[in-house]
Amino acid sequence: MKGQTSFFEALVGQIRLIHGDGPVPLHRPVFEGNEKRYLSECIDSNFVSSVGARVAEFERQIAEFTGARHAIATVNGTAALHVALRLAGVEPGDEVISQALTFIATCNAVSYIGAVPVFVDVDLDTLGMSPNALCAWLDAHTERRDGEAYNKTTGRRIAACVPMHTFGVPCRIQDIVSTCRDYGIPVVEDAAESLGSYVGKRHSGTFGALATLSFNGNKTITTGGGGMIITDDDALAKRAKHITTTSKVPHPYEFVHDEVGYNYRLPNLNAALGCAQMERLPAMLAIKREIAHRYRDFFAGRAGARFVEEPAGTTSNYWLNAIVLDSQRDRDELLRYTNEQGVMTRPIWRLMTGLPMFKDCQHDGLVNSLWLEERVVNLPSSVPEGAFGRLRT
Repeated sequence: MKGQTSFFEALVGQIRLIHGDGPVPLHRPVFEGNEKRYLSECIDSNFVSSVGARVAEFERQIAEFTGARHAIATVNGTAALHVALRLAGVEPGDEVISQALTFIATCNAVSYIGAVPVFVDVDLDTLGMSPNALCAWLDAHTERRDGEAYNKTTGRRIAACVPMHTFGVPCRIQDIVSTCRDYGIPVVEDAAESLGSYVGKRHSGTFGALATLSFNGNKTITTGGGGMIITDDDALAKRAKHITTTSKVPHPYEFVHDEVGYNYRLPNLNAALGCAQMERLPAMLAIKREIAHRYRDFFAGRAGARFVEEPAGTTSNYWLNAIVLDSQRDRDELLRYTNEQGVMTRPIWRLMTGLPMFKDCQHDGLVNSLWLEERVVNLPSSVPEGAFGRLRT
């Protein structure tokens, strides 16, 4: 990259204009609303575990915001995905199609059930599952038996498909769902990073049979740790709440459990944080969009780096802003320089096929995924401290 040092210096300067001086984290939580008040009220009520009014309120807020009929709160996004896959009908020995360019939680949840991931490639613009790659792999590798898809090579049933909205950028979910419907494969959307992202006017996570969200400390809003299952299916929602509450049969004092369940319900303390965070979500999204636009304008016309923008017809929450550099060498140099300057940047995740647990999983070659793995860098994307209603100029 020509003029590499001056480019890096200019980028660090732009980041400091947005996020201030001193060490700049990648994405920090912001507690500038009613968080302390709601936590204090929760402690005073003595309802601090999974039984409490804030849990139901947080679920209602998420359902209303996303437009989903139901929302079921869990201890984290991985737990939400684990349960969602089970609800979708995934069983031990099945296969689940996903993308290798993802956070480890996606594949961990598949593994918890005893299922096996299969990986298809992503699109270069969305960084999310490519519907063309999905269709090509299904056409080449599956056969139908009794209305279900089976892998001709392994003989395993393909029980679900899990596309992810990477960094909050909506993937081509409508095409993915349409293809999976043709093959009788339920879709579970990994929307962990995309609260506040839309395809048209429809919120991400409302296209598949189920979807999951994450409220980890680095997400757009946080409950410290927490997740959510969203669905429009009444029966799936009822069962989700039941098995995340240790499958306990409701009774005033008896302890009867009718199947193996999980202690996955979100505590009231965490939900109290979530309720306060939700009050600021529209403002957070507006500020993050302005930050993204400032990055976009900075990179416009610059050689050597492309800013990852939302595709036409979609709205990204810009959870983590990302750029794609010309080469792995440029990526490594940028990571080294920025982090030495106290500005936290990071590469994209190691491909799942590069990890020992998943190195033998079937895949389609992953040409785009491998190319992106060498070139993507995430930039600081927090809402700046005190930024509600304004941005540093």
